[in-house]
Amino acid sequence: MKTGWKKLPFEEVITDVSGGNVKTPQGEFLPEGQFAIVDQGKELISGYANEEKRLCHADLPVIIFGDHTRCFKYVDFPFCMGADGVKVLRPKVEAEVKYLYYYLRQLHITDAGYSRHFKYLKQSEVVLPPLEEQKRIADILDRAEALRAKRRAALAQLDELVQSIFIDMFGDPVNNPMGWNTKKLEKLCAKIFGGGTPSKSKPEYYEGSIPWVTPKDMKRDFIQDSIDHISAQAVEESSTKLIPPNCLLMVIRSGILKKKLPVAINICEVTMNQDMKGFFFDNKFTNSYFMLYFFKIYQRDLLNRVRSVTADNLEFDQIKDINVIVPPIEKQQIFALRVSAVGKLKTTHEASLAELDELFASLQYQAFRGEL
Repeated sequence: MKTGWKKLPFEEVITDVSGGNVKTPQGEFLPEGQFAIVDQGKELISGYANEEKRLCHADLPVIIFGDHTRCFKYVDFPFCMGADGVKVLRPKVEAEVKYLYYYLRQLHITDAGYSRHFKYLKQSEVVLPPLEEQKRIADILDRAEALRAKRRAALAQLDELVQSIFIDMFGDPVNNPMGWNTKKLEKLCAKIFGGGTPSKSKPEYYEGSIPWVTPKDMKRDFIQDSIDHISAQAVEESSTKLIPPNCLLMVIRSGILKKKLPVAINICEVTMNQDMKGFFFDNKFTNSYFMLYFFKIYQRDLLNRVRSVTADNLEFDQIKDINVIVPPIEKQQIFALRVSAVGKLKTTHEASLAELDELFASLQYQAFRGEL
């Protein structure tokens, strides 16, 4: 280790200052208000409150750790604590909080499911360079993180642009102000595909090259590959099926349905698990590009139908029964061309973001080893 650098037990460097603060249950979150609420979810701000008594009393800035989610957040503004699983952390020694935030964020913490993880975090060690070096490292990582944030914002703006084009051409699909004819979703499909999971007891099923799409892959509009792959034998001997290109894939069972409806178009032939459905549309009526953005806009209405059991589900019979606006196919094809054009831009931005992610990972790796 470099001269002047120390490696110390977590509890010698960082303390939990969560105690004694008011915790706000999720049911009391407001959509807007005077004070931000920070909980253990992925978003920095999860809601708002108006009562000053709810404010966290810890000195700022602080690091928020999600005891269940393992999420870290850097908070330098007055905030209220969410009720469940929020740990508010501060340094016990002289240290740059932003440096500690980046350091903790790169630690590998055992995934214990929806259990408590702070006990694992407390078992870790913290590498502490001299204070000025901490500040230098935090500044470099801040600048790299800002570049990634700008690229993510550009991608979000492109998606908003296409949704605006959809509304301009077709109106709100929920209210149908342009009076288009409608059809049940099921009637627009030449075929609807279900998914399945090949037996995990046969490892050879998972040694192939066929993409096996699951909800964790559904983070992009266009699916060209997946994290997991299966073999042709797995397809033949299980309930999963080969799905042709240009279908609309939809997640119907996942915790993410509390917040959004993941939909995407598969560019290549894929398979998928039982948490998903695939729609192959009759091209006399519609196409997957139109339907992709139909559901992106329609999703708020649809997600009101999510019911919570062991997982969050969409009732598939209700999905098939949705009334879909059906503008002239020629108009839909014009929209599809515009989606395709924007999609090329998104691909460029996504490639750039991937490079920035690699750069950040490299800088982070070097920084905490004294090689930056």
